[in-house]
Order: sequence, then structure tokens, then C-alpha cells
Amino acid sequence: MSKTQTIEYKSIWKDEYLKWICGFANANGGTLYIGKDDNSNVIGVKNTKKLLEDLPNKITTILGIIADVNLHETPQGEYIEIIVEPQPNPVNYKGEYHYRSGATKQELKGAALDKFLLQKQGRRWDSVPIPNVSITDLKQDTFTFFKEKGIKSNRIDESSRHDSPIQLFENLKLTEKYLLKRAALLLFHPDPEKFVTGAYIKIGFFRTDSDLLFQDEIHGNFFEQVEKTMDFLLTKYTKALISYEGLTRVETYEYPKDALREALLNAAAHKDYTGPYPIQISVYADKIMI
Repeated sequence: MSKTQTIEYKSIWKDEYLKWICGFANANGGTLYIGKDDNSNVIGVKNTKKLLEDLPNKITTILGIIADVNLHETPQGEYIEIIVEPQPNPVNYKGEYHYRSGATKQELKGAALDKFLLQKQGRRWDSVPIPNVSITDLKQDTFTFFKEKGIKSNRIDESSRHDSPIQLFENLKLTEKYLLKRAALLLFHPDPEKFVTGAYIKIGFFRTDSDLLFQDEIHGNFFEQVEKTMDFLLTKYTKALISYEGLTRVETYEYPKDALREALLNAAAHKDYTGPYPIQISVYADKIMI
């Protein structure tokens, strides 16, 4: 059996392999074999008695976890099996956070580390409260827009029309201990890029993949970006077929407006805002890529 997401083979023990144990603990658990080659063949390992004493202590002292350390004897030699259970809390190796992904070990840094730590705490990135921002810093016009749209679509009761922003945020669970969550800033702040790099939309018209004719950047909060982008797509980046029903002018768009809006809303709602890159929309003569 070759290496898998939960199995790793090492011919000898080195203390740096504690990083692999750390990676298993932070992922789905796994087993580290000492005294086997990459094809799972037993090649034997020396000083097994000392390793049986040292390894449990090192794992507990350095990583703060307990792992089963077992000795196996075969005609080809002895090997050690270290069984690591997945841990509910983040495990670090001397301040480094390692993670098992596929058959490789990765050190988590930056946005990936932030996301991992939040997940271990049972939180999401957009639920993190942000200090030093109040409801008065948000765009009041967007509150009105949101309520009107919600009432029109029957997602918000008519009685909520006169709710204060505080009441609205409490109903939407966008606050925590009187602090606004990141999601609130993305939805209602006039400039969410002050807090979230890459929280905007970039759109371009391409003749070919390498031939960009023109482009635009759309900034503002979530709702403004969606509305402005829809306007750009329908008036600048695509064409409408004009016809008349009697005296009434009828515009038939290349793409159904509802489908285009749904795709755009999905992109904005599901974007990984931990990264620095904007949503990118590429428009061609025969397709749109979001």
C-alpha cells in the first residue's frame, strides 16, 4: 500500500516527523509507520525500545496530544506504528500549524491558517466581529434598498419596513456582543475593501483569451456591486434585441436577466473572501465566464 491521505511511511525516525503527526492531528487523523519504505515493505528500525519510550513523551510534550505508539515484529524486522486521532482543537508544532492534504503535508500560513483556526473553533470567516466600526458607519440607503427588496420578494414581512438598522442586524444575526460581523461590512459598508482585500468585481470584454478590449472595476458593498454589475452587463457588455409590441418597446437580452443575476449573486455569496482576488467576469462574443 502506498502513501494515502491517512498513511505515511518513514524508514527511520527523525524528530521533524512530529510535523507529520501534527498534520494528521489537524486533518482526519492517520498512521505514521517507522521502519517501512514508501511501498509499505518492512525494512526494520533500530533502537525500538528507546523509541517506544521517547516517542509518546515527545508527542505529548511538543504537540500536546496523545497518540498510540505500537511495536510490530516481523521476519523482516521490527517497525513502529503511530496512530494519530483527529483533534477537535488546533495542534501546533513549535508554533507551526501543519495539515495533511492528500498524500502531502502542508504548513498553513496566512489566510489558510486563519480559515483553519476559525473552522476548529466552529466559526466561519464572515462571522468574526470587527471592532471600531458602528452601524452609523454603514450606508443608510442600503438598509432601505435591502428592506424594499426583501418585502417585494416576500422574504421580509411588511411590518419590518420601519425597523431600525439595529433591529435589522439583530434579526439577521449580524452582530456579536454589540460588534458588527464581517458579513455586515460586506453587505452594508460603503467601502468594504477597507476591511476585506479583494471585495470587488472586475469585468472585462475579450476578443480572445489574450485580447482584452475594455474592462471595468465595480466597488461598493455587496448589493451595490450586484446592481452596478448587472447594469454594466446589460448595457455595455452585451447587446439587446429591440422589438415592439404595438407602441411598447421590448428589449430581449442575449442572456436571461434572472439567470444572469442568479449567477452573479451566487458568485458574490460564495466567494472566498479570505483571498486577495476579486470576482472576475470575462465576457466574450458568445459566452460569459464568472
